Amino acid sequence: MPTIPEPDEDEHDAIAPPQPVFHVEQALLGALLLEPHRLGDVTGIAADSFSTAAHAALYDAISTLPPPNPAEHAQNAKWLDQVLTKGRDQTRGLTASYLHTLIQVCPWPQHAPAYARMVEAEHARRRLQTAAEHLLQTVHDATLPHPVQTVLAEADALGAVVDDVASRFPPRAGALPRTTAPPPPVAPDPREAVEEEQLLLATATAHPADIGSVRWLLPDDLTLPMHAGLWQCLTALTRRRESVDPVTVLWEAQQRGLLDDGSEPGDVLRLLAEPAGSLEYWAERALQRSLLVTADQAGQRIQAYAGDPANTPFQLVVGARRSLAGIAAIRTRWQHATRPAPPQQPRSAPPTRAGPPTTTAAHTARATRAAR
Repeated sequence: MPTIPEPDEDEHDAIAPPQPVFHVEQALLGALLLEPHRLGDVTGIAADSFSTAAHAALYDAISTLPPPNPAEHAQNAKWLDQVLTKGRDQTRGLTASYLHTLIQVCPWPQHAPAYARMVEAEHARRRLQTAAEHLLQTVHDATLPHPVQTVLAEADALGAVVDDVASRFPPRAGALPRTTAPPPPVAPDPREAVEEEQLLLATATAHPADIGSVRWLLPDDLTLPMHAGLWQCLTALTRRRESVDPVTVLWEAQQRGLLDDGSEPGDVLRLLAEPAGSLEYWAERALQRSLLVTADQAGQRIQAYAGDPANTPFQLVVGARRSLAGIAAIRTRWQHATRPAPPQQPRSAPPTRAGPPTTTAAHTARATRAAR
């Protein structure tokens, strides 16, 4: 006879206990089931504000069905049966016993507005977390034909969620998230970034006159400290209108302490001696990479803030806006870098001066005067 295995106790232990918001939702639904007129005191939430499908279905039924007569509701469960029937249309598994459980676990029905505010706050946290996840997925999607435009669109969508949460929970001064920000992300392909930055520096050294056309590129856009320092050397030399070649850049690098980490002068000279392509192309590539890394960092920070239930909506708004500020700053530089050059207006011909008359009549008049 085959033996039937006993249920594994570890399986029950692996089920995570409900979060506090689950109990808050139960209390709110219990209050509305017990005293449906309390629905008029509840604002700021909808069915999608709840964390489970069952709770969302019940709230949708409560908020859409006509409220019962208070006296009749106290005498029979007719309205509760209607709520259960409508809720089952959206989510199977709802039972009458669960509705009675919700009523029993509600401490004070008159606290329904406070429960609703808690549900709204938790929903705001989930919305921010979801929007940050979408931004991160877009940043790491290597199949996008226009990654910058798509990432900026997702950043705008995340910003819209932040603004909506801020309108519901105005931020308070100094209310910073208590969550430790994650470390800065690394470039998606460090090897490719290093090679392209080397070409950028070498091309700028060979064509220093073109550096002025890429003023929107900043040292922080480059991935390696040495590369960032060499770009500072190049921009400083051109700003001072001094000679630019691999040797002068090496000397400037020494003056700035870039060789103090043990870098070999010969390696720097070789790095600066192999130009290729267009400086604007390599600069735009570096700026694009920097924008994606900035968006990645902002998304990770907001995701970490929203993933910490200890942070209030006020703190989430402040932290999210600070994180998105970096994207806004680099977006401005990207728009300046990719803006098409304005068409040159054709120069108008200079006006001609009025000269002496050259007609036959004029010559005849002059000859007549001369004969007198």
